[in-house]
Amino acid sequence: MEPTTYLKINPADSVVVCLTAKQKGDIIEIDGRRITINQNTPAGHKILIKDVAEGEDIIKYGYPIGHAQQALKAGDWVNENNLKTNLSGTLEYTYQPVGEKLSIANEGRTFMGYKRRNGDVGIRNEIWIVPTVGCVNGIAEKLAERLRQETDCQGIDAVYAWHHNYGCSQLSGDHENTRKILRDICLHPNAGAVLVLSLGCENNQPDDFMAMLGDYDQSRVRLLVTQKVEGDEIEEGMRILRELYGIAHKDRRKEVPVSELRVGLKCGGSDGFSGITANPLVGEFSDWLVAQGGTSVLTEVPEMFGAETILMNRCRTKDLFEQTVSMINNFKDYFLSHGEPVGENPSPGNKAGGISTLEDKALGCTQKCGKAPVSGVMEYGDRLQHKGLNLLSAPGNDLVAATALASCGCHLVLFTTGRGTPFGTFVPTMKIATNPTLAKNKPNWVDFSAGQLVERRTMQELLPEFIDKVIAIANGQPTKNESNDYREISIFKNGVTL
Repeated sequence: MEPTTYLKINPADSVVVCLTAKQKGDIIEIDGRRITINQNTPAGHKILIKDVAEGEDIIKYGYPIGHAQQALKAGDWVNENNLKTNLSGTLEYTYQPVGEKLSIANEGRTFMGYKRRNGDVGIRNEIWIVPTVGCVNGIAEKLAERLRQETDCQGIDAVYAWHHNYGCSQLSGDHENTRKILRDICLHPNAGAVLVLSLGCENNQPDDFMAMLGDYDQSRVRLLVTQKVEGDEIEEGMRILRELYGIAHKDRRKEVPVSELRVGLKCGGSDGFSGITANPLVGEFSDWLVAQGGTSVLTEVPEMFGAETILMNRCRTKDLFEQTVSMINNFKDYFLSHGEPVGENPSPGNKAGGISTLEDKALGCTQKCGKAPVSGVMEYGDRLQHKGLNLLSAPGNDLVAATALASCGCHLVLFTTGRGTPFGTFVPTMKIATNPTLAKNKPNWVDFSAGQLVERRTMQELLPEFIDKVIAIANGQPTKNESNDYREISIFKNGVTL
């Protein structure tokens, strides 16, 4: 039997997705009809399976992904040139709760993690240097390199300095965003010890910042204000780091329930396969983890536009629904305040991969959070308070969103991609390829291939393998970004720099 070369995702859809490239004149059989392809159409792209009039909605995933800019015929290639978004400004929403309960067994799985004094659990035991201001980035990097050379990281997983450009000359919201993200990094359980490195004269004043950490472990989180050091700040920094290393390198992994695991859900460089392979696979994993008592977090608010009502109606309470409405409309207002349309999001790479409008992207993007009810909604820089599925306010930018997910407390980020990307944030960033070609061409970037789902593998076969892979990473198996030493942070900026 020949493998299927196209897919109708939802019975209501007016398009199919090409699993392989189609040539003009090829025939597809769908719903008892034979349709002739009218243009050469790349893999991952959409072919119309019914005639539509100018202005008529085109349906994918069972929802509108925009409207036809001109009359189109069955067999036409649907892309950004003939499909236009329906998105405009902010909207009013009505809460229509969908109370779907997950029927997934609790398997009692465990992983080997690091138990922290406050009861939290980490999946890495690293030493981090966190600058309060970008002025000391160079010192931070030199200290990290010195400690790596001295210790060869024996007994710990890694040493990193998280350089950034901020901490001074910022106003109001931007300043607080920087402080919150840096606070969250300092308190993250993947760090066995942290040196907070300050200049001394910055807006992000060191004493105020340390007070912002609350009740932290003062034996493992230390402060150095370089302007106050009489003499060589490198030597003073190394003295403190040696003390921190002496504590952290004694930590050992212990068995903990998988209910302690917290994962971030992210996609980037999406393609037409994202919403039918990698994102649904991650969604199945998210539901599995929530059913085990664990936590998942979905962000990229602009990539919820067009699919937001699906998330809103899965909110457990009316209050969570209202928080989600505010999160969506506030982000739309942010776009509009800068004179930007709310629907102009898919990147050139997204469009080349088969994603034509923001609704098209959003309906595929939100597949990553499965069907679990929404248990929490967070502002940018907030830390996790609720187990289950959470929504987090952050933009779609890969580095900013991944940093935000890690900062809220996620132990690792599950990152689906159809185009490929090497980067990672300050926690393990697991790359899941949407198509087999990417997995084959970039094995040094990709940790898992969800493209197997278009190579005769079923979701039921692949999900257990994916669960095992995530748990292996939680146990200490390095992701490709860790093996390549590609790790960085990026903080959201909106306003004026002085």
